[in-house]
Amino acid sequence: MTQLVFTETELKQDHPFAEPQTEAGYRLHGGFDESGTYISPRILNRWPAIRYWQAALSARGWDLLDASQELLKRENYPTRAQQKFLLERDMGSVLWNSLTITGIVEARGKFLATYDAPDMQDIVVEDLSQTCLGHLNKGLLVTHGWDEGGDEDAGIGGHDAMWFAVRDMLFGQGAYPMPEEPDRLNRPEIGRLMPMIPEAHEELLLLMMNVLMIEVRAESFFEFCVQIMRDPELFADRRAEADHAAVIVDRIRADEQSHVAYLQTALSELRSLTIKTVDGATIPGTDMLDRIWQGLTVYHGVTVFDQNRERTRAALIPYMESKPNGAALVAAFDDLEQTRAA
Repeated sequence: MTQLVFTETELKQDHPFAEPQTEAGYRLHGGFDESGTYISPRILNRWPAIRYWQAALSARGWDLLDASQELLKRENYPTRAQQKFLLERDMGSVLWNSLTITGIVEARGKFLATYDAPDMQDIVVEDLSQTCLGHLNKGLLVTHGWDEGGDEDAGIGGHDAMWFAVRDMLFGQGAYPMPEEPDRLNRPEIGRLMPMIPEAHEELLLLMMNVLMIEVRAESFFEFCVQIMRDPELFADRRAEADHAAVIVDRIRADEQSHVAYLQTALSELRSLTIKTVDGATIPGTDMLDRIWQGLTVYHGVTVFDQNRERTRAALIPYMESKPNGAALVAAFDDLEQTRAA
C-alpha cells in the first residue's frame, strides 16, 4: 500500500541494527544487519517515502530534475593521476588535508537539523500534505543534518567523523598537523533571484538547490577517493586499511543517495505546482525555478571547480617548490592534469 503522509517520528526511524558502526575509534551512525550488510541511518521509512513521492510525481506526468554527474564539467583537482603522483613522493599531507577539511565541512551540514525553514504551503496553491515538499519540516531536513554532522546528544558521529576515520585508516591518527579550517564560502551577493515570493522561502529554495548540487559534486569526490584508496600501487604498508577506508567512503556514498533523492524530488514537485506570488498572482513553478537551476548547475559544475583549483594550486605549488627538485616536480605534476572540456 502506497503511503504518502509520514510523521516526523517515522521519517527519523532506524532499522533494527544487529550491530552499530564503529571505525578507527569513532562511534558512527548507521549499522549492520544480521548478515553484516551496512544500512544507512534513519532510512527505514525515509527511503520508501521518497520513492512513493517520486512515483506520485511521475503519475502526474512529471520527470525528476536532472541531478546527474553530467552536470559536472571539470575533474577534481588534483586529479587522480596527480594525487597518486603526490602520494608516491611522500606528499601525503595533501590528501590528509583534503579528507580533514571534508570532515570539517560535513560537520557544518548539521545546521540543517536546526534550520527554521518556512512552510512551503504558504506559497503553493496545491495541497502539499502528500508530497516530499510538505515533509521538509517533518523530518527530512533534521535527518539530513544529523547524517552530515552526527547526533551529539547520542554521542554518534555522522559523515564528519566518518571522513576522519577514513583519514586515520589511510595515514594513522595525527600523521600530519591539522590544516587551517577553511572559511565558509558564501554565495556572491547578487540580489534577490525570486522576488515574486517572500525572502525566507527564496532562501530555503536556494539552499535546497545549492545543497543538491553540492551532493552531486560529492559523488565525483567519492569516486575519486575509492579509486585512490583501492589502487594496489598505493598505501603498500597499509593496504588492508586503505581497502577498508574505501568501504567506509562507499557507506557515506550510500547515505548521501537519500539526500540527493529527497532534494531532487522536492524541487521537481515544486516545478509541477502553482506558485502564489507576493502581489496576489500565480505562476507555474517552472517559470520560477528553471532559469535559476540552470545557472546554479553552471556555477557548481564549472565555476566552483575552477575556484577550488585556483585556491588549491595557490597552496600546493609553493609546497612542491620547497622540495628538492621542486621545479621539476611542478612541471611533472602539471603534465598529468587533464581538464574535461566545458
